[in-house]
Amino acid sequence: MDRRDDPNDGGSKYQQDLEREKKLGVSTDEEWVTEKDGEKYRMPYKMVKQVTFSNISQKEMIDPQHAARLQYRLHLLEPIIKATVNFARKRIIIMYNPTGAKNRREQMSQQDIIGYLAKEGVHVDTGAIEERDYDYTKEFYNYAYFSPQIREHAPYGYTKEEWEKMKDEYKEKTDKWNKEKLEKFHTWQDDYLQSIEEQRNPNKVEAKRSIADKILGRNRGPKGKKNEKGFWFHGV
Repeated sequence: MDRRDDPNDGGSKYQQDLEREKKLGVSTDEEWVTEKDGEKYRMPYKMVKQVTFSNISQKEMIDPQHAARLQYRLHLLEPIIKATVNFARKRIIIMYNPTGAKNRREQMSQQDIIGYLAKEGVHVDTGAIEERDYDYTKEFYNYAYFSPQIREHAPYGYTKEEWEKMKDEYKEKTDKWNKEKLEKFHTWQDDYLQSIEEQRNPNKVEAKRSIADKILGRNRGPKGKKNEKGFWFHGV
């Protein structure tokens, strides 16, 4: 779904499409959905199809690299919304806009997909096909933009049960480390600002130098710290 406005004409692109379709007598009532914020938006799809082709020949897919290229070419087809070609599991999952769907986008049938795969050298096992209705708004759009929960995974090397036991302690330590890092940064920041001020006013720095510093040629850094050794007397 695209909510962007066209900066060239200052108007909403969706609004322009809507006005043009009204003049042509095209009804777009089916495209409008109301989101959680109460606003209404136009969705490109409502109910589409998801088909899963299992038991695909790995010999026909050749290798993972060729499978990835096939996945890319499937996405170039306008009716294909999402495609996943899994070489290891010998499976192809395709979400597509089916023939007869209530939208104005380009459509194709399952047979069209099978025919396209055959042209690519991949033949489908007709006994291993599963197809179902797929709600584009609820299962695809809302899942990404209005996720019901944050999907949390345990760190590498730990089970989910182990992570649950150590999560609170780890968070407490992390907060402590972050606090210490922030304090160190603020200390460095103060020292840096003071050094800049001393560079701008060298007379003040000169006044702070002791007689020994002047004899040995040492300068004072931030907050009076020595930052130059000067030269060293090897005895008199």
